[in-house]
Amino acid sequence: MDNNQLTRKQKQFFDYIISYKKEHGIWPTYREIADEFDFRSPNSVTQNLQALLKKGYLVKSDENEYDLAPEHDPDMESEPAGIPVRGLIAAGSLQEAVEANLGAITLEYLFPNLDRIFALRVSGSSMKDADIQDGDFVLLMDDDIKNGDIGAVLYNGETSLKQIFYGKNGLQLKPANKEYQNIIIEPDVFEEVRVLGKYVGHVNRSGIYKHSGKVRN
Repeated sequence: MDNNQLTRKQKQFFDYIISYKKEHGIWPTYREIADEFDFRSPNSVTQNLQALLKKGYLVKSDENEYDLAPEHDPDMESEPAGIPVRGLIAAGSLQEAVEANLGAITLEYLFPNLDRIFALRVSGSSMKDADIQDGDFVLLMDDDIKNGDIGAVLYNGETSLKQIFYGKNGLQLKPANKEYQNIIIEPDVFEEVRVLGKYVGHVNRSGIYKHSGKVRN
């Protein structure tokens, strides 16, 4: 079980706090909580509060009082997850600025097939001329690899991120760095090659980069 997932009793405890606060506008007292759950001692209330604090459902205020964590507080207006779009800007002649809340740019918008995408951390610089650097996170889609696509493959117990070419003489894994040699896999061992995913973009501290489909040679 996820360490942040509440047990059945903890969820009942948390739901009671939420419903009481919603109805009365304030938190229940220790005595009211103890009476609700037939606790014999206020220590049982404290133990449950500390468990919710540890799992991130509660936070401590500046006054050292318990409070609901913003992400678990139904009264907190949730912001869209993503980059906020705050209005319109002209890209032609000068126009009046239009400021408005137009939602957010989400990962789902950038990558419509997000449920089929996963990430791997890059180790090495064989793809640096494709702007994929050591330490980047490559985004891979569970999809077919066409001739010339960049993809991740598993062969002979080892993985590699390369541009992939199919031919009569075998499978060619081409790096995007002249310091590295092409890897040739003979046709009779094709069945030993497993394609892990097709490269669709990468992420690093500078931002998120979506693959254009073109590779510099």
